Amino acid sequence: MNMQLGESMEDYLEAILVLSKCLDHVRSVDVASYLGFSKPSVSHAVKLLSEQGLIVLDVSKFLTLSEEGKRIAEETYARHTFFSEMLQNIGVPKNIATEDACRIEHVISQETFEAIKKYYQNNKD
Repeated sequence: MNMQLGESMEDYLEAILVLSKCLDHVRSVDVASYLGFSKPSVSHAVKLLSEQGLIVLDVSKFLTLSEEGKRIAEETYARHTFFSEMLQNIGVPKNIATEDACRIEHVISQETFEAIKKYYQNNKD
């Protein structure tokens, strides 16, 4: 299942992943607060992601990533962290690097990301 998710859907998955590392249970309200989105927007996204089988919403309204949802979230997060750190390493201020990394992570293919990462790691010193 390799569907084209929109930028905001990837952001939701990534947010659930990040929040699940520091919270026992992730709820829609946590995602709304983390992303600065309205609760109705998050509810709509949760419904769509659930229908696509990327997250599971249990009876207590806790959000869990499915295997596929977790894979997508981890890829997005890896791209985000890499680009954020790389941009800071070349002198971009942290706040700008973080914002730019957030945009880059959604438009770059996995193949291009892997090639840039490999090139950067081989030429770092």
